Amino acid sequence: MTGIALARSFLFLPADRLERLPKALASGAHALILDLEDAVAPEQKPAARAALARLWPTLAPPVRARLLLRINGAASPFHAADAQLLPELQGLGAVMPAKTESPADLLRLFSAFPARRWLPLIESAEGLAQIDAIARAPGVLRLAFGHLDFQGDLGMACDAEEAELAPVRFAFVLASRRAGLAPPVDGVTTALQDSERLDADARRARRFGFGAKLCIHPQQVATVNRALGPTDAERDWARRVLEAAATQGDGAFRFDGTMVDAPVLARARRWAQDTNPQENP
Repeated sequence: MTGIALARSFLFLPADRLERLPKALASGAHALILDLEDAVAPEQKPAARAALARLWPTLAPPVRARLLLRINGAASPFHAADAQLLPELQGLGAVMPAKTESPADLLRLFSAFPARRWLPLIESAEGLAQIDAIARAPGVLRLAFGHLDFQGDLGMACDAEEAELAPVRFAFVLASRRAGLAPPVDGVTTALQDSERLDADARRARRFGFGAKLCIHPQQVATVNRALGPTDAERDWARRVLEAAATQGDGAFRFDGTMVDAPVLARARRWAQDTNPQENP
């Protein structure tokens, strides 16, 4: 898998604020999303594209591979100009097409971005209806949930717990698993000063089976990296289970008062292999 397929934190950076790139790169975020969509005012989009094209040759290949570009959706009047920029961005980690509603939204971009590394942002009822087909489109690395636009599209009024979105989050995880993708990416937490809310949102994402979360401020990154991975206690448990399994024969066995079988061993291996993002940002 690529680094983007394994990333836990995706930090947005407005494409008209490229002077902030060094700080964003130093934030500990596993991947950065240069945003040409909502973060950039319509009158500023041409200048943002031009500035990115000028900056790109100065970036080292490892930095380029860590970057995504969110482009305006297929129905947007800005989509075509965004697509025309893609051939200039050699080595770009992935493209995040906003408001993806069908595989055709990706197929139309094949000539502009032959690398075909996509992280489609699904933000509407139609996108959800097409989620399995989108997940199976060539080059999709993982799916991302734009839950705020999704609520707007359906006229929803969720509170902070977002219980109404549980079936939608489950659909993302199922579609990703069926398509053999890395776990999906959950949406942003807008409460910038509420660290407890951010932690709760990230832990909810992990319980559902999401593997990453979108961030809108560098201060959110460390919490997301920590909450979406196994705890130290879970890593220790995984190590001890695997050590015990090495002394057992085939089949299930008893460990610390619980039964360990194939699914439990699979979880232990996953947790044991998961590196600590605070040690390896």
